[in-house]
Amino acid sequence: MRHRVFFKLLLAFLLVIAGITATLDITVTRSISISLHDENHETVVAARHTLWWTSGLAALAAAALALIAAQRVEQRLRRIVDFAGRVAAGDLSARIADDSPDEIGQVAMALDATAQQLEHSFRTVRTGRQELETVLNSMQEAVIAVSPDGRVLWANRVMARLTASGVRLGAPLVETVRDPDVLGAITAAMRTAEVRTTRATSILPGRSFEVTAAPMPGEGAVAVLHDVTEIERVEKTRRDFVANVSHELRTPLTSIQGYAETLLESTEDDRPEREFLEIIRKNAVRMASLSEDLLRLAQVESGEVSFRFRPVSPAEMLEEAAKSFREIARTHRVDLTVENSALGTVEADTDAVHQVLANLVDNALKYGRSGGKIVLGARPVGATVEFYVRDFGPGIASEHLPRLFERFYRVDKARSRESGGTGLGLAIAKHIVRAHAGTIRAESELGHGSTFLFTLPAANVPANAGVASRES
Repeated sequence: MRHRVFFKLLLAFLLVIAGITATLDITVTRSISISLHDENHETVVAARHTLWWTSGLAALAAAALALIAAQRVEQRLRRIVDFAGRVAAGDLSARIADDSPDEIGQVAMALDATAQQLEHSFRTVRTGRQELETVLNSMQEAVIAVSPDGRVLWANRVMARLTASGVRLGAPLVETVRDPDVLGAITAAMRTAEVRTTRATSILPGRSFEVTAAPMPGEGAVAVLHDVTEIERVEKTRRDFVANVSHELRTPLTSIQGYAETLLESTEDDRPEREFLEIIRKNAVRMASLSEDLLRLAQVESGEVSFRFRPVSPAEMLEEAAKSFREIARTHRVDLTVENSALGTVEADTDAVHQVLANLVDNALKYGRSGGKIVLGARPVGATVEFYVRDFGPGIASEHLPRLFERFYRVDKARSRESGGTGLGLAIAKHIVRAHAGTIRAESELGHGSTFLFTLPAANVPANAGVASRES
């Protein structure tokens, strides 16, 4: 290619010189003929021969100059071609170093500037990649990136240690990770472009992992595997301890409560020790209630409680909860109203959901009865039915809302103890709702009451629940 360029340049120079020579020959010969006004053919021929010799010598000189110029241009073009080849091979430090002011020099300087910018950008990207690899390799979690066609793009050292055969870049993911839960989460993340979370137990024997798969901007997905084996072991130990202690406390607390009640019955009202016996009885009752709630919470958290799911109408559960608290609400002069616009049924354990509703209504009577009204209701929300308990009391400050469902958390600690609460009711309700594949939350504003809402999945069996609205 370089030789073709050279010869083309040389031929162009020669053609130009030949054309100029021929033009000069014709022009000068005609001028001589006219100026001499002579028909002497020999004089004209001699002049023409002299002109041709002169033109030939000029052509040779011009050819020599053309040869030198063509070689110089060819050398400059060759440097540009060599530069392009080095850049294509990955050598971004290549430079042409041609500072001539002509067009080829300007092209060379532009290419040098482009190569310099590419080298700077590549160095920045490489530094960022090295920093990212260092961060990922220093993590305690295993990280693996997958291409859209399911092949391993990258994995950190922790991931390599988890797999018996190691990680082979470019190999199908199934050769590295054989856990179906991990593979399913990664596939779902790529298909839906949403973050997926799952739990994997078959990656390593005796180890449990929390897997989070997220789509990458350039397609593909990245998965992070967090080892939760020790956390689950500690949680199980805590639950077992709480359950065992709560179980062991039931017998002595029952005895204390029974003996205190017996002594109260045999003690006259004016005796000073009666007050002490009443304090003992109240605290024994409170401790017994606390141990029962702790035992219930530990059982629900550990999954030991088996729920009996069946299709049930929301109206039935709302009316049952209202019936349990109708007399108490009347005693406190609270108007208890039931609203239901959910026409279908939900998959639920009626006893467990009744416990959730009872806890929410009981809290509304304790802390929101000053509003004089409590509303129980249910309404369809997508593929779920949302239940709610609304009061019109003083409300809850926004900073407390995220922590309401934590165990033992109290908004007003002094008032909660006076009302006899254990601080575990909402935590138990949260775990029951989660076991039903639902969600629970609270909405409130100071001075405008509070609303506690939870969802349950709708059943496929249609039911004519109707729209009910009753007032007690």
